[in-house]
Amino acid sequence: MSTKDSVIVPSGVAVGANPARPGTAWRGSALAALGVLSFSGSFPATVFAMEGFDPYLVAIGRAAVAAVAALICLMAARVPLLPPRSQLRSYLVIAVGVVFGFPLFSGLALDAGASASHAAVVTGLLPAATAACAVLRGGERPRPLFWVACGLGAVAITAFTLSRGGGHATGADLLLVGALLSAAVGYTEGGRLARETPGWRVISYALVVAAPLTVPVTVALALATDVRPSAVSLAGFAYVGLVSMFLGFIPWYAGLAAGGIARAGQTQLAQPLLTLLWAWLLLGERFGPATVAAALAVLVCVAMTQRARS
Repeated sequence: MSTKDSVIVPSGVAVGANPARPGTAWRGSALAALGVLSFSGSFPATVFAMEGFDPYLVAIGRAAVAAVAALICLMAARVPLLPPRSQLRSYLVIAVGVVFGFPLFSGLALDAGASASHAAVVTGLLPAATAACAVLRGGERPRPLFWVACGLGAVAITAFTLSRGGGHATGADLLLVGALLSAAVGYTEGGRLARETPGWRVISYALVVAAPLTVPVTVALALATDVRPSAVSLAGFAYVGLVSMFLGFIPWYAGLAAGGIARAGQTQLAQPLLTLLWAWLLLGERFGPATVAAALAVLVCVAMTQRARS
């Protein structure tokens, strides 16, 4: 990349596209939305997968499956199979956040009794957490309107959670909070790296870095737990392994890099509504007006945050 083609973003990283430019920002949001569409089926797919596999096997095994796909792509592209040593710490952070943290916490929450629709609405707080991480780690400075919209979305989801839990958070809700905090850290770090490295390589390297742990643990869990594979459970496992854990991250990280981590990340506020739709269509879950109202409230906040450019 030549010097004249580069610009300096607030974090001090030279990149070839300025996330603040309107055209680039909207392109980033569109790419991030494609990632959100991929992620929206994760909770129903996890429910299906756990019909035949142990929750821990689903959480760790999906990363092992994704690591194989990532390694094949890296080899096909004839690029280094490992990230630069100078970035290894960042890839370890991504691995802890999105390869281990989010799948494990969210899977245990579903196993603890949280429905896919309830989990989806609670993790709607994820964009707010990602925006906070973007300020702390990514050097971004969103406008005040952005924070107003982000805060309104967080309030709506918090009110929904407390109303469903009799005024207090349940154990499953606490696990979901752990999931969204893990994802927020992983999203932010991945978005930073994607300013210089293509998104598919960012998630590929994170999966490869985690593979020395995920692969042997997956084999051990497969041997030690009760495995009852069926067409439905295998389909769910394949989805979370290939789509949720790998393919969805390709446009997602590219969108965060192009549109700004805080701004493009707010497209994930639409994910609860999409997951409600999948939970109804695929799982036959019933939910009342409060669930729909909470999902619609955060959808309105999406539109507000997208008008408030970083």
